[in-house]
Amino acid sequence: MLNKIRFGIVGYGKMGKIRARSIYKSKDSTLISIYDTSNFELDNNNIKKCKSFDELISDDIDAIFISTYVKFSSDYVIRSLKSGKHVFCEKPPSMNSDEMELVIEAEKKYGKVLKYGFNHRVHNSVIEAKSIINEGKLGKILWMRGVYGKAGSIDFHENWRNYKKFSGGGILLDQGIHMLDLFRYFSQENLNLLHSHITKSFWDIECEDNAFIIMNTKSGTVATLHSSATQWQHKFLLEIEMEKGYINLDGILSETRSYAPEKIIIGLRETENYNFAMGKPTEKIQHFEYDNSWDLELEEFIFAIKNNSKIVNGNSNDALQIMKLVDKIYSNSEIYK
Repeated sequence: MLNKIRFGIVGYGKMGKIRARSIYKSKDSTLISIYDTSNFELDNNNIKKCKSFDELISDDIDAIFISTYVKFSSDYVIRSLKSGKHVFCEKPPSMNSDEMELVIEAEKKYGKVLKYGFNHRVHNSVIEAKSIINEGKLGKILWMRGVYGKAGSIDFHENWRNYKKFSGGGILLDQGIHMLDLFRYFSQENLNLLHSHITKSFWDIECEDNAFIIMNTKSGTVATLHSSATQWQHKFLLEIEMEKGYINLDGILSETRSYAPEKIIIGLRETENYNFAMGKPTEKIQHFEYDNSWDLELEEFIFAIKNNSKIVNGNSNDALQIMKLVDKIYSNSEIYK
């Protein structure tokens, strides 16, 4: 069994630095080398700065974090797997589902652990919601409604994520993808696209700044999503309506805490009274002040490497199913025709 997992990082921007901090905190990992095209500074002189991706995958490392432009993700994943490295890749996982199919072929061929960064699954409010749903006391899920929006920022139109050749898509692929993954996670079913409307309503960009989507599952659960870059305030809201009550996830913790506070609201229908309390179910509210999702993701990745076990949260099939859905949404849009 491996002792400390020796990591390399490709792409040392915002996400690369977040992953580095988790590696530093973990007793089971150590950071060996980093590759980025920019001239970056490091506090630790023991970490090697690679001049190319080939140099990084040739290093004496066990696993690689890929935190680069989506344009390069699938190619870097495949080359890393081929070189004998385990891989953790950020979302979006690829430019399209065809690329993900090639990645899965490589995963099967080379037999290494592959995980994708869907960290919302391991936020504390989401973990609590999943536990309640699995208990079954509130019955089955009837429908889910998600809103995920950001303020944009004054220079939003200059961000690399809005150039399709680098990102593969706009706000849906950048941010809404998390909500799509949570819909699948909570329902434990794949999503079927019923209708979508993709717009460029404000920003002068190549990609969409708003996505309105209606979906359902085979068992009949309906899910709707509004993913927006014209929210003008950061907003995360996921409402899960069930037979005997509801679960609302309102807010989510982030590096900037601009989506905070993070809380879960649980409502129970059993307290309704026909005469004076219709539509006023008893609610329980719980707040969360600490986000350890990045560390929990790293823990699962390391556990899978050391124990030759399967990835539960953010495996390659999760990534493939999401990309198939995104492909359908984009192919249904005039923007991308």
